[in-house]
Amino acid sequence: MALLPSKGVVISVPALVLSVTAAAVLLLVLVSTLSSSPPCTCPTPPKANSIIRSKERISTSAEDIEWVKSQIEANGLHMQQNVLRKGINPRTRQQQLQDLLQFKGISHYEGEEGNNHTALPCPGELLVEEHHSNYGEPWAGGRDVFEFLAESAHLTPDSKVLEIGCGTLRVGLHFIRYLDPGHYHCLERDELSLMAAIKLRNFHRKRPLIVRGEDMDFSKFGSDTMYSLIYASAVFLHMPDKLVWIGLERLAGRLKPFEGRIFVSHNIKFCSRLGGEECTKRLNNLGLEYRGKHTHDSLLFNHYEIWFEFSRVKA
Repeated sequence: MALLPSKGVVISVPALVLSVTAAAVLLLVLVSTLSSSPPCTCPTPPKANSIIRSKERISTSAEDIEWVKSQIEANGLHMQQNVLRKGINPRTRQQQLQDLLQFKGISHYEGEEGNNHTALPCPGELLVEEHHSNYGEPWAGGRDVFEFLAESAHLTPDSKVLEIGCGTLRVGLHFIRYLDPGHYHCLERDELSLMAAIKLRNFHRKRPLIVRGEDMDFSKFGSDTMYSLIYASAVFLHMPDKLVWIGLERLAGRLKPFEGRIFVSHNIKFCSRLGGEECTKRLNNLGLEYRGKHTHDSLLFNHYEIWFEFSRVKA
């Protein structure tokens, strides 16, 4: 028995032990509750896999080449003579186009229903992919050009890109897939090329801005749009020098200062015909600087292109 003389109250030992134990449990629960963190309402940092896209390698690596070689070897593939073979539609595109015209394309309807088999008109030239042969460079080289330009300009998916003379999107298709929606812009004058670009590419959710126009008119692209990359593949060599300089004057203010890049393929005779000193002077007046010549070689097949690089040196 325990005696508390001040109060004259007698408490049994088992009751005292039980009370102390209950108090200890209650204290432990209270401390645990107070020490636990409340729900965080602040922004959480991005997960690693949410930002890896901008750090991924764009161009073909040595490991990629070795993998391709291993697949060729594993499947016993050999380069065969480039001849038409039976069973793989041994007709030229011109012969296919003639069949489309003669047999009403892919429609099997007659009379008034003959033109009611598709939601949108589609020229036969597109169905036989004639547009793939409209340009001097191989269609497959588009991926190589994209890799070179994207890495040279240090692009990320949120960059904005303008192509002058995008044609049927031989190169642009790869930029559209890589960039965020609405961040690829192009100017093209040829109607068939634009029809092929708009209709036969699976990129519609990316909403690229594709504009038909000429004479270096960029007014439809917005006055406040700033580009990380502006490029022209085999375009300036077909233009009068005066028009090229007009275009550069209009584009200089649309290029991001210092980090933005302009790339021009094949040659820059619009500049060299003026002479080195005069060309440099005109570029400086536009706030531009020539940064050098690059030869880009494909690692996958026999193809290369020459590119000339410019940057904006004034804010």
